[in-house]
Amino acid sequence: MTPPPAARSTLPIPVITRRRFVASAATALAAGWLPVRPGGSLARVRPRPSAAQLAWQREERSLFLHFGVNTFTDREWGDGREDPAIFAPTALDARQWARAARAGGCRSAILTAKHHDGFCLWPTATTRHSVASSPWRGGAGDLVGEFVDACRAEGLAVGLYCSPWDRNAAVYGDSPRYNDFYCDQLTELLTQYGQIAEVWFDGANGEGPNGKRQQYDWPRFFGLVRQLQPDAVMFSDAGPDVRWCGNERGMAGDPNWSTVIPAAVPFPGASGDDVTAMLQHGDPAGTVWRPAETNTSIRPGWFYHPAEDGRVRSVDDLVDLHFTSVGRNSKLLLNVPPDPRGLLHETDVARLRGMDERLSRLFAEDVASGAPAGWRRGDRGWEVEVDLGRPVSVGGLRIEESIEQGQTIARHAVLGGSGSAWDVLAQGTTIGYARLHRVAPIAVSRLRVVIEETVAEPAPLRLRAYASEPA
Repeated sequence: MTPPPAARSTLPIPVITRRRFVASAATALAAGWLPVRPGGSLARVRPRPSAAQLAWQREERSLFLHFGVNTFTDREWGDGREDPAIFAPTALDARQWARAARAGGCRSAILTAKHHDGFCLWPTATTRHSVASSPWRGGAGDLVGEFVDACRAEGLAVGLYCSPWDRNAAVYGDSPRYNDFYCDQLTELLTQYGQIAEVWFDGANGEGPNGKRQQYDWPRFFGLVRQLQPDAVMFSDAGPDVRWCGNERGMAGDPNWSTVIPAAVPFPGASGDDVTAMLQHGDPAGTVWRPAETNTSIRPGWFYHPAEDGRVRSVDDLVDLHFTSVGRNSKLLLNVPPDPRGLLHETDVARLRGMDERLSRLFAEDVASGAPAGWRRGDRGWEVEVDLGRPVSVGGLRIEESIEQGQTIARHAVLGGSGSAWDVLAQGTTIGYARLHRVAPIAVSRLRVVIEETVAEPAPLRLRAYASEPA
């Protein structure tokens, strides 16, 4: 991706929920918002996710696979002049990729069908710069097809990334001709491989082989995807269905609203402080539902490099990523690049499996499951209280809004009760699809979530409490 200027991963809550909120009050009121409680909170008919957006978020973790000529040149960005003959994996097994994704708890996978170098992993009719000109499978291979088949065999939803920047195409920079060329490539990908769940775009826009830059026809691209794959979600920093979280470190914003104001991110690749803030945090007064996807790599680079075999993220680090992405109302897109054999490296596979095993232990026992819960308006706002019936050692919490009805909560706290005393276990900003908290293990017999600030009347929450992880 071409990221906007770097920004802090978190902002103090007043910047988002009060000062900036008041600054856009005129716009919000004009859009039909009405104040519903003291303190300036506003409410209207809240944006809600589509069925496809809801299914996308419920996947929680997805595998990204950067693979192509860069894998064989040991580069991150190819220049489009690579000889297709260098693409020669010796043991390619897309089914191994899919099995590793499942073992890592992923429910979907996305392949770089074309990166910035323009080399296509399917036998396209648009260019000779593809697998059809390589020695792999005797020039008769179709890696996109093998990837799609492997994903479906393992029960994974399929996603494809086709880079709009093409450093090989001679027509790149001749905007009308290249837009036709690119739409032809999208049409092949979206009509030859069955149902596609996610179409992944970025805003990368450098020079082509003729030294010119391209003016992308984004409305046309988006419209074509909607026509050919109406149930797919489209990702880019500008959406239209899913937005980028604003960094590649694996950290969703805090707060993180799933609603945005579209004009603040007008097109993929747009930059500026307002764009960065909207990508990282969304906006409580947002008029469309556009949740954040948090993308990062298991290695320092996006493509495989032998020198990075000793720099693969640890299991602890991967578990942390789950908390800073899924645990902040986002979805984690974790890149794991195949090596020149065409396989995921053994270390990467082991770390993926270790992450899922660790998370499975962390979330193994929901001690609040089946416990009596009460939803009421308290002195500090709406709250839900759960009676555990006995003292239980709690080490983790998961709170969920009913996002089918929109997102409303701007600030919350979780209290633990033992006898007549209550202790603050965790505090936070937005909740949305899921908010995860780690807490120092503590024995409590009651739990209470207090909703301290909202932008509309909240729906009842779901609270899960997890027993302390065994030593």
